[in-house]
Amino acid sequence: MTATTQKTPSPLMVIIAFATVYIVWGSTYFFIQVAIQGIPAMLMGAMRYTIAGLLMLGWCALKGDKIWVKKDVINAAIGGIVLLGIGNGIVIWVEQVLPSAMVAIMVSANPIWFVVLDKRNWKENLRSTATIVGLVIGFAGVILLFGEQVVNTMGGTHDDAKIWGVGLLVLGPIAWSAGSLYSKYKGSSSPARVNTAWQMLVAGIAFLPVSAWHNEFANFDITTVPTQAWLAVIYLIVFGSIAAFTAYVWLLQVRPATQVSTHSYVNPVIAVLLGVMFAQEHISWLQIGGLVIILVSVLLINLAKYRKDANEKKHVEKKPEEIDGVLCEAV
Repeated sequence: MTATTQKTPSPLMVIIAFATVYIVWGSTYFFIQVAIQGIPAMLMGAMRYTIAGLLMLGWCALKGDKIWVKKDVINAAIGGIVLLGIGNGIVIWVEQVLPSAMVAIMVSANPIWFVVLDKRNWKENLRSTATIVGLVIGFAGVILLFGEQVVNTMGGTHDDAKIWGVGLLVLGPIAWSAGSLYSKYKGSSSPARVNTAWQMLVAGIAFLPVSAWHNEFANFDITTVPTQAWLAVIYLIVFGSIAAFTAYVWLLQVRPATQVSTHSYVNPVIAVLLGVMFAQEHISWLQIGGLVIILVSVLLINLAKYRKDANEKKHVEKKPEEIDGVLCEAV
């Protein structure tokens, strides 16, 4: 197989895929808050991920994928519980007490924890001055945001629940990064879509006992759920959990990973704009400053990777005959 046999992706499809990842993933924070205004938080998480997981497994089966490989399912289950059950579960839980925009700002620190927890690549990552500076700046941004909530609480302007919420949001990205790294290093013989389907399904099931523990079933009356809450759940299932992920995986196949990773900079901005414009959320200048600081840190952390990809691109352009072997192996 040669490079000439590879179909060039339609520019329009690339734009649509990027727009989906940028806007949809950035909007999920807002729609989570809309959904939990009518449906108990953990029960909503169970609905979202169980239904999305089942739909994706069905789609994988139609595509001819082997959906049951015991080892892969076990690894996907563990990754799903840590990544979605804990990592995203914290996001859903704290949006009961914190604005969606504030949650998105705190979660934007995800890439920082990827570097901290990726022990296998410490030697390479921590050799970069830009990465070290980015980590320091990123942690400063997180401390700034957490400190603001502490000061506000001590001044009596916020309740203790918000302090606990911000504290949990520090742990959420850690769980998300740990679950992602676990899934990455465990490897799998199954396609990414199958693993993700199992991750969502298992995470959705894991939400159920937590929901029961908080007496959400006893206090839930399906007849009182407003239409906008149901529509928000449908949006999270179809667009947030299925469409955006599909677009993301496809982009990784046709565009450089560093280009695809730019969603880390756009998603929190989209979330803040939606929260302010449609939910009348108040974001202080200090919080905006915290977001800018964290995003600058993410840029610095990725700087070495961007340079590496640029150098590799130049190298490939000089030796086009090497492309064939790489593409053939990848396909």
